[in-house]
Order: sequence, then structure tokens, then C-alpha cells
Amino acid sequence: MRPAFVHRLLPGTGGTLVAAAGGLIAVGCFLGLSVRPTSDDWCAAWKSRDLGVLGITSDFYTTQNGRIANAFLSGVVYGDGLLGPKLLPSVIAAAFTVGLVLLGCELSRLLGAAPRVLPLTACALVVQALLYYAGTRSYQVLLWAPATISHTLPGVIGLWALLLGIRASRHPRTAVRRGALASAFLAGFFLGTLSEPFALVSGLLAVAAGLLAVPRLRLARTWYPFTWCLLWCSGLLCGLVVLYTSPGARWRRAQQPDRESLLSAGELRGTFEGWLHMWGAITSQWAYLGAGAAGVLLGLGLGLRSAGAGEREPRRAVPRYLLITAALLPVPVVLLGSFAVVLGLRGGYGPDGWTYARTWTNFLVLMELALCVYGVLLGRWVGRRLAPRPSSGAVLALVVVAAGVLALASVAALVPSVRQITTVTVTRAVAWDGQNARIRAESARGATDVGYRPLYIGALAEPFFTSDYERDWVAACVSKWYGIDRIHRLR
Repeated sequence: MRPAFVHRLLPGTGGTLVAAAGGLIAVGCFLGLSVRPTSDDWCAAWKSRDLGVLGITSDFYTTQNGRIANAFLSGVVYGDGLLGPKLLPSVIAAAFTVGLVLLGCELSRLLGAAPRVLPLTACALVVQALLYYAGTRSYQVLLWAPATISHTLPGVIGLWALLLGIRASRHPRTAVRRGALASAFLAGFFLGTLSEPFALVSGLLAVAAGLLAVPRLRLARTWYPFTWCLLWCSGLLCGLVVLYTSPGARWRRAQQPDRESLLSAGELRGTFEGWLHMWGAITSQWAYLGAGAAGVLLGLGLGLRSAGAGEREPRRAVPRYLLITAALLPVPVVLLGSFAVVLGLRGGYGPDGWTYARTWTNFLVLMELALCVYGVLLGRWVGRRLAPRPSSGAVLALVVVAAGVLALASVAALVPSVRQITTVTVTRAVAWDGQNARIRAESARGATDVGYRPLYIGALAEPFFTSDYERDWVAACVSKWYGIDRIHRLR
């Protein structure tokens, strides 16, 4: 079997992955049309309608939690009623896909190969499918707007900010590079007031990358990468300071019961135990390996093309140990970043804070991208080593089939989760529409106290989650949304 056969096998495998993973993501985007309010949706919806974008932003800063960027985006998303939450999954998926493909193009050029759109798209879609459906809170990660704004969208914004910085670094005009540096600070500030978990993880990554980018180490030729990372971290820090010192954040901290310092021995021990439980749940999901398998397919294509063109490995101007350090950088960042996220969750939600799996997205994105890149490096190495050998065709074909089967099996393992989300989301939408019509009709007839039947989804709160009605903030927001005084529970 000749290596030429492998060149024909790779596109077919990549196309199959695009169809499989893309189909699952398309289902999630289509389900966005069946999204209906629950939990925080109710509050964001009525505040955006009655207060406007600036009003809800001021409300978050002064009375809620200080996340002004989060409030601004919520005002934009809910500004036209429920249309924004319905379209948000599609917007996120489209922006994420294009951004990941462009980032893959940059990686291909870094490895000295021409970008290949089909395998890059396959990698982008597989990574997204795993991110959306492989976890324990799939509905919250993709379809629940408050969580996607706080924990899924920051990754998309950070990705595009990074792409802007990379493209500007090659631009001949100084003004363009300075503009990109200023944008890094502004984007960091925005994200610092949008999502504390993402700020922690991206800040750790930027600090480590910035230290490696000092020109003296020869990994970077100019001070531009270091400066970009410095301004990114400065923006994050300024944003977090604004958030932490806001009246809303002070009010929120005042509601927490007195407890030991998070840095005390007991709290750190509890955080470590929660961190281990969290990683136990993550590592039990073998489907995440599909990101690495998709990367192997991309790397094989890059390696075979380089070998076929007779290209030699470029001479290394950077010490090997430094390249290895840079390649392994995501590992400590993911581990330390996830621990910091669990520590923050423990401070905000108590000992069971680690179970708020929607926040895991902030470091799972980096973990999956790292797995994909490691797969690319492995596949490229295998392709370059085996392609020159006349008898290597069978081995290469076996590698392609093995990687393709693992990637497809990972995607197939997500089907039960997608089926369950589809059934629950559509069923609830039908029930919600019927109840909404009834409440609207009763309100139009002058009723001020109407019945409401809780419609649970995605492990989220609904009205009457507490027996004390005065503390039932969900019921209060439902009442304000419908313009009535109160609601009572229907059995």
C-alpha cells in the first residue's frame, strides 16, 4: 500500500468528522429556538426590558455582583425579549468555529506547512462538540444564556483577541501593532469584569507565556509578545479590581456567612478534595481523547505534505528544552487554573461549589486545545518519519483509521447526551408556551396573583425553590416579567 492512498484516506476521514461533529453542533444551535427562560433568565429579561442596557449594567455594578461587562452583554442579549437567547448558541458556535480554524492556520504556518481547511474544521468542530456535550451540565454550557455569557463566550472573545494580536504582530505599520496592544488591555479589562474564572485561567496562561516570550530566551524575536501578555494581564487585573471594589460585590460578600479564610489549612484541604472530585469526573469521560485523535489526523496531513515536498526539519534557533517547556505550558496552567476556579467556587458557593460544572468550561477549552495540539505534533512527527519509507503505506493507513475511529467514537459517545437535551428542551418549550399563554391571558384580565407550575431543566432553579416566598428571587423576577404582584404554585 502506497502513501498516496493515505492522502486520499485523510480527506474522507476528515469529512466524516466534520459531518458527525458538525451535525451535533447544528442540533444544539437548532435547539436554541426552543430555549425558554429559567432561573437567572427571568431577572435578566425583565431588567433588560425595563431598565435598558445601561440600566441593567448599573444595577449589576451597584446591587448585584459588579460584573459590568456581564451585565452589558446580558442587556444586549435580552434587549429584544427572548430572541437573543435563542440565537446566542448559533452565534457562539459560528464565532468559535471560524476562530479555531484561523488559530489552526496560524499553527500550521508555525510548523512550516500550508493550512488545510477540511482537517482544521474537523478539529474545530470536534473540540466544540466535546466542550458542549461531554460534561455534566451540557444544557448550561450551550443553551442557558447566563452561563454561556459568563463561561462559554469569554473563551470566544479571548480567542479572537489572541488572533488580532497575532495578525497585528506581522503588520509593518507601527500604529496597527500599537492598536492591537491597546486592544489587548481593553479586552482584558472587559473580560475581567465578565468572568472571574476565565480571568484567572487566561491570566495564568498569559503570565507564563509572557515569561517565555522574553527575547533573551530566543523564543520570541521582539518584545511585542511580552508586551501583549503584560497588557492583557494588566487589563484583567484592572477589571477584577473594579469588580471586587464595586458596591454590588461588597453587598454580595456581606450575604456570605462568616467562615475561615480561603487560604487557611482547612479551606485549602477542602478545596483540594473538591478539585480531586472534579478531575475524577472529568477524567472519567474518555471522549475528551477525541480532541487528540482529531489533532493526529491534522498532523498526519501536515507531515505527509511536508515530506512529499522534500522539506527538511528547520534548524532550531531555540534550545530544545525551551521548546519542550513551551509545549508543556498548558499542563500546569490547566491544573493550577482549575484549582483556582475551585477555590473561588468554594468561597462563593460553599463546600459543594466544585459541582458548578458550567464554570469548568473556562479551563476545559484550554485542555481540549492542548490535547488537539499534542495530537497535531504527534501526527506530524509520525507522518514525516514514515512517509519516506516505501513500505510505510499500511502503517500510515492504520494510524489514520485508528485516529479516525477514536475521534468518531468520541463524537458518537455524545449522542445520548444530545438526545436527552433535545427531548427535555423541546418538551419544556411546549409546556412553557402553554403556561405563558395562560398567564398572559389572566394578567390581561386584571389578575395580580396567578398560578405557576415549575418547569425544571438543566439542574437550574425555578420559582418555589425555597419555602420562604420572600427569599424566592426567581418567583419575584417571574412576577416582574409578567407585570403582576406575585405567583402561587400549581400542582
